[in-house]
Amino acid sequence: MTSKTQVAVVECGTYEEQAVQSAVDLGIQLLGGMQSFIQPGEKIVLKPNILVGDDPEKVVSPHPVVFKAIARQVAALTANLSYGDSPGMGKAFGQAQKAGYVTAAQEVNVPLADFDHGREVHFKDSPFIPQFVLANAVLDNDGLISICKLKTHQLTRITGPVKNQFGCIPGMLKPEFHLKLPDPIDFSKMLVCINLYVRPRLYIVDGIMAMEGNGPRSGRPVKMNVLLLSKDPVALEAVICRLINLNPDFVPTIRYGQEWGLGTARWEEIELLGSPLAPFINEKFDVVRAPVRPASESRATPFARNLLASRPVIDPKLCSQCGTCVRHCPVTPKAIDWVHGDKTRPPAYHYDQCIRCYCCQELCDKHAISVQTPLLGRLMKAI
Repeated sequence: MTSKTQVAVVECGTYEEQAVQSAVDLGIQLLGGMQSFIQPGEKIVLKPNILVGDDPEKVVSPHPVVFKAIARQVAALTANLSYGDSPGMGKAFGQAQKAGYVTAAQEVNVPLADFDHGREVHFKDSPFIPQFVLANAVLDNDGLISICKLKTHQLTRITGPVKNQFGCIPGMLKPEFHLKLPDPIDFSKMLVCINLYVRPRLYIVDGIMAMEGNGPRSGRPVKMNVLLLSKDPVALEAVICRLINLNPDFVPTIRYGQEWGLGTARWEEIELLGSPLAPFINEKFDVVRAPVRPASESRATPFARNLLASRPVIDPKLCSQCGTCVRHCPVTPKAIDWVHGDKTRPPAYHYDQCIRCYCCQELCDKHAISVQTPLLGRLMKAI
């Protein structure tokens, strides 16, 4: 008989330090203890999802208190512990500092690892991407523990345990993948490949406060009161889908993660440990409840696609003309740019250039960019 994959479900309704520590300790104990994932003396790197350096109250990243609780657990087995992430913009230290991680890490004596530089690796058994550059921090350690926030994402529906490892790609190499893989299905396949190569030892999801709506940076905080832990990221994403009333078939990282052996999303193969799931389910959680479609399925011309397909839209009332969206648009010429070089007005989109990577929406700190379906597209869907 094949044993079921285990997912620990632990109730926690606050970021008070002792409450979080108790919840993390319980979750790891339910899974057999930290010794089930690492050996004494191993070099371990903790990888929280630090998209940008936003205040913890904005729920963009896992709370630093959750990070500290996990670090204490690991430190009980090894002193060879570090942490970090490759953020969506800027250098790792600056963004980690703004997000509260530098102070938190100093409190538990955990140094920052090198996520700004990397080396090329070859994945001969890869089902899709045979080579990529990974951060030195990932390659120089024996194992990685992945810590993510329960959030929505406009490209992949959710950003969770699997997508967190995109931060293993250092610096500005990440936008290159959006250019090489503009199809969201191919992009999701690449995310699964990174996880298959890195093979994090343990995945933890901070769902005490989650983000719904216009994630992964501009959404709304929503209280979910739960921590999730497992060595199986696909099972974790299936549980997240159950919590937010989302069909797991709509999440391509689940499909290819299961198909390629990263984990299982089959409910009969998942064993829930700890608290029952029902009290944490939020059926009204604001998330796009529609499948992610491959670009190859569209028979529309580029002109028709711009009239029908979802696209990023800028709200001029919220735009501060900071230029973040322009700087981080990965295509040439830019899909969003200043109008005649005038930086006193909001930039404008050129949708014929737009690859729908949503980097602009992901990094906007003024919540000025959202993903919308044009009226004609909404009418066609209704019909």
